[in-house]
Amino acid sequence: MPGKVADFLRTVELEPAERAALDHGVTVRRGQGYTLRVTASPAVHRGLLTHCQPLDGAQGLPVVPAQRKARREYENRVSTLAPTAGP
Repeated sequence: MPGKVADFLRTVELEPAERAALDHGVTVRRGQGYTLRVTASPAVHRGLLTHCQPLDGAQGLPVVPAQRKARREYENRVSTLAPTAGP
């Protein structure tokens, strides 16, 4: 997950499994920023992605283009994981 997403998630209240996945992530430096490699089930990643919705400017928060792009990149990565159970 992009570092901007990880930084945001560290400030919000998470479920114990989500917090553990975030805490056990491995930081990889990428140019000016970093990527956090998180090993977790697709369900945990989808839960983390749900917590990132405010980065899109929801709930009256100001939109920061770099954070918004980071959330979209994370969403694209999560969408390539195993599909959700459907009808």
